[in-house]
Amino acid sequence: MTPGAAFYAPLKPPDDPVPSGDRQIARLFRAAFAEIGMATPLASRFRSRDARGDPERQRRMAALGPALARRALRSLSREKPSVWFTYHLYYKAADWFGPEAAARLGVPYIVAEASYAPKRAGGPWDQAHRRVAEAVGAAAAVLCLNPNDIPCLEPIAADPARLIHFPPFLDAARFQATAADRTAARAGLARRYGLDDSALWLLAVGMMRAGDKAASYAALARALERMRFDRPWRLVIAGDGPARDRIEPVLQAATGGRAVFLGALDEPDLIEAYRAADLMAWPAVGEAFGMAMLEGQASGLPVVAGRVGGVPAVVADGASGLLVSPGDDAAFAQTLASLLADDDRRRAFGAAGRNRVATEQSLAAAARRLEAVIAGLERP
Repeated sequence: MTPGAAFYAPLKPPDDPVPSGDRQIARLFRAAFAEIGMATPLASRFRSRDARGDPERQRRMAALGPALARRALRSLSREKPSVWFTYHLYYKAADWFGPEAAARLGVPYIVAEASYAPKRAGGPWDQAHRRVAEAVGAAAAVLCLNPNDIPCLEPIAADPARLIHFPPFLDAARFQATAADRTAARAGLARRYGLDDSALWLLAVGMMRAGDKAASYAALARALERMRFDRPWRLVIAGDGPARDRIEPVLQAATGGRAVFLGALDEPDLIEAYRAADLMAWPAVGEAFGMAMLEGQASGLPVVAGRVGGVPAVVADGASGLLVSPGDDAAFAQTLASLLADDDRRRAFGAAGRNRVATEQSLAAAARRLEAVIAGLERP
């Protein structure tokens, strides 16, 4: 394996001990590089996140940039990488040194999942906002996991052709299941949590924290309170966090006590939940694209979600699931009820989603796309 790509994630390094979607995608990109025989030494573990919008902190990080670049170059001194790869930069987590380090190495600078919000100009994150524009402008390629990011990135890219739609992906093989796997998973969850195996299980997956996640749970509660469905059903929730004490009673009240809380699950247990459930539901308030929904589909689980952000790039509306306009609680409730009532359609959606992920959004598919991007780069 060659040295390959100097890897940097400004928001959170991929070896951070705290699980998150951001860490998951960073690790998946490293796995995609490994698939094509490229190592990904970490160029830096420096976290540039500025949660509050502190101009003085941004000024200090900008001043620190040259020193951080020199430090990164020293860490990479044994074997020169062929590209520099920065994963996820936005106004709260800018890359203050990657473009300069790549230029000094004489290698292309690649960015994945960059977003640029013009409304941040002149505000408390203005310095970081301008730095994101500089980094995107310096990039030889910008891999866009969320297609909705592209319109705001086009004016700041050196060449709009460098903005490359790169669908979210995962290691699909980890989620594939046979009929026997599904039967075993359902029996296991029913036994551990006292679930009625004959009822329909509606699965929600999300961290329980303030902000968009709490808003998604609140929207789900409002929809379930409106849902009219005669067959027995249960809401199964995989997730935990500091807002659980506020979220749990709301969901229990909305479902008439039908909610079952599994808590935070490790990957094997989460895969078991995907396999055991009948339908996944997530309003996706403020969601970039939703990795849990991609995992659910890889496991053969149909999805009802909000038509928000990059979710349409993950859930194929009318093929692997159904998307609902954001904020329409009544429509969300009606869509859930209609799909819960249609066993054949759920099975068809589940099969289509599993096949779509396996062919178009698998680790192998992402590795092929990544290899093509690198092969087409212009060298400095």
